[in-house]
Order: sequence, then structure tokens, then C-alpha cells
Amino acid sequence: MRILFLGDIVGRTGRDAVAEALPGLRRDLALDLVVVNAENASHGFGLAPDMARGLFAAGADVLTLGNHAWDRKEIIPYIEEEKRLIRPLNYQPGTPGRGATVVDLPGGRRALVVQAMGRLFMGDFLDDPFRAVQAELARMPMGAQGAVQAVVLDIHAEATSEKQAMAHSFDGRASLVIGTHTHVPSADHRILPGGTAFQTDAGMCGDYDSVIGMQKGGAAIRFWRKVPAERLAPAEGAATICGLFVETDDATGLARRVAPLRLGGSLAPAMP
Repeated sequence: MRILFLGDIVGRTGRDAVAEALPGLRRDLALDLVVVNAENASHGFGLAPDMARGLFAAGADVLTLGNHAWDRKEIIPYIEEEKRLIRPLNYQPGTPGRGATVVDLPGGRRALVVQAMGRLFMGDFLDDPFRAVQAELARMPMGAQGAVQAVVLDIHAEATSEKQAMAHSFDGRASLVIGTHTHVPSADHRILPGGTAFQTDAGMCGDYDSVIGMQKGGAAIRFWRKVPAERLAPAEGAATICGLFVETDDATGLARRVAPLRLGGSLAPAMP
């Protein structure tokens, strides 16, 4: 299976870049599954239903969210009906939507996409992400004789330690564990000893002449003054699309190849 995961889309610049590039990427990389984190797609905060529909139309199979999941209130009825849009699994019971979804793929194959949110520096209101993921993977085992042929886990977390702990905890039980949230692509993409592909953070799809996707002036002044300032706004220069490509073995679900993707904008390009 050929999988592409794209990091956090930030604002219109990121949305437009992904929507324009994704059909060609699906064709040129012969992708079976595309997962995109879209929690910052709406002016940097949340996701609106029309934006989700546009990303699905461009070729995304699953959209994940994160700590900004509920910034656009109109997403609540939409997430209840759209199973391809998921939020962190470890929100409390009764939270709208779902934290995992199964995608039916050509050839009778199926892929499980799961999202969990870290607790370190993110908030103690969340349930334990490790136990939540463990329960979901036990319910949907991976492999030729399992319920699914691939598993993608988006760990939306601030701390690199928590993301890496998640990856090592489930090495051999997922095709890919990929970090999101910090908007800077890490240089540690690799296949772990048990066969799971991993990268601490996929980066963002947005303008890198910014402070994690937001206009530099307003973001920087918050550190200088430490008092409330104007609302942050997304940078609107040329976007870099950042993500990770993984090729898996359908018999085991484990990764055979992993490579970064960086396209356009100001970062050094990389194409699988």
C-alpha cells in the first residue's frame, strides 16, 4: 500500500496549495491512501465543513483534527455525519464525532486511521492516549489475516518525547505513527525495529516565512510583551506542502519504505 500523510494545513495558503497539488500527487505517486491534518485550515483555527468537502474533492481520504477541532462550531453536526473526518480518540466519552475510521480501498483492502492527542503541555482534561490507542488497535488488528491491511496513527502532541514514546509503544502494530501539531518537519523519518514508519512531526502545509504559519509581527510581539495582543492571522506567502510517504507490505501492514515530501514554498524540496 502506498500512503501519503500531509501535515497541518494552515490557512487559505495551505488549503489552496494542497487542493492544487493533491490530484497530481495521487497520480504520480500511485497513492492508495491520503491522510491530511486539517485542524488549522480555517484561518489558522479549526475547519469549516465547506473546506473539508473541498479537501475530500481534491483527493484526501481522511482528515484529522486536533486541539483546534471545535474552533468552528459548525463542524459539530458535520463531524457527526462524516466518518472520514476524525478528531482525537482520547476526548471524553460523549464528545461529538469519532477518533478512528476504516477506509475501504481497491482490491478489498482496508486501512484504519486513528488520531490521539498528547497530554504533556496540551491539557490534563484528555483521557490517556496510550490506553485509548491500545484498545483501538486491539479491536482492529493489522495484517493479512487481520481486520485491516494498514494502520495510520496521527499523534497530535506538543512534546517530542510523547510522540516518540507513542511510536515505540506501538512499533510493529501500525504501518505509520506520525506526529502533528508543532508545524515544523523533523528530520528523523525512519522505520523502527518492529517495522513501523515514524516521523516526530510531519510539518505543516503553509507559508514558512512565518511563526509556525502565523504572520511574524503579531506572533513575535506576544513574546516581547507577554500581554494580550491582536489575534494571530495566517501568513499568506507561498506555501510549502510537507508530509511523509510510506510504502507498506500488504501481508504484514509494516513499512518497507519511508520518504519525506516537501513541495513548493521556501523549504528544500524533497520528493519520494
